[in-house]
Amino acid sequence: MLICATCAVERDEPVPEFCPICTDERQYVPADGQKWHTLEELAQAGHQLLLEENEPGLIGIRAAPKIGIGQTSQLVVTPEGSLLWDPVGFVDETTVKAILERGPVLAVAASHPHMFGAQVEWSHRLGGVPVLAAEADRRWVGRSDPVISYWSGSRTIAEGLVLHQTGGHFPGSAVAHWTAGAGGKGVLLSGDSVFPNPDRRSVAFMRSYPNHLPLSGAVALRVAAQLGELTFDRIYGNFNNVIASRAKVVLQDSARRHAAWTRGDYDQLT
Repeated sequence: MLICATCAVERDEPVPEFCPICTDERQYVPADGQKWHTLEELAQAGHQLLLEENEPGLIGIRAAPKIGIGQTSQLVVTPEGSLLWDPVGFVDETTVKAILERGPVLAVAASHPHMFGAQVEWSHRLGGVPVLAAEADRRWVGRSDPVISYWSGSRTIAEGLVLHQTGGHFPGSAVAHWTAGAGGKGVLLSGDSVFPNPDRRSVAFMRSYPNHLPLSGAVALRVAAQLGELTFDRIYGNFNNVIASRAKVVLQDSARRHAAWTRGDYDQLT
């Protein structure tokens, strides 16, 4: 098993000449070419995983130095067990132990293929728990394994913890809705279809962030309408970027703003 140096998604051997995820228009192969790593090489280079409590029941996990895209995984802890969301492309036994000390892991899942990371390796280290991958994004799974379970629509992980397929950035893009988060007001864990911006007052709707390809206004409004049926006050993005409060209002306002700009309503300002 090898890890792409650019996106940090695991891949079966023999690996292709180029990472299929990175040659897609949403990502990129660096100018100095395709490179691959093993977990052992990353460990020897000094990479480690850092855990930080974002709020009660939600633990952020990130690699330092960063690996690949550099996402922050989230461990959602419920009375029934945990969900490992957007797994990073590196695993170490210290972190596996810290996760299992918080109770059994029910599943590993990612918001979209850029966040697959070392999802199968995480599953193996955590006891062979299911890896939930969207059926619509099956073609992007780089490491085949019996632990992978494909799903569509919605998937309940535990009481008050449900995955919802929104599409957008990828057809299978998803969010995790955690009703106990934000002190019982509800939390969304999102990927790139709904991306909390640096201003912390808006979210973005993009097909590609590095290559600056927007989603259409119609898709932004569709995603916002679907998520508007859920109850939440906070959004965590896949880099621990947060809309700390009033996130549902922010999502709806941002979708309308995005649609207006893509429709040309503000062309007089350009």
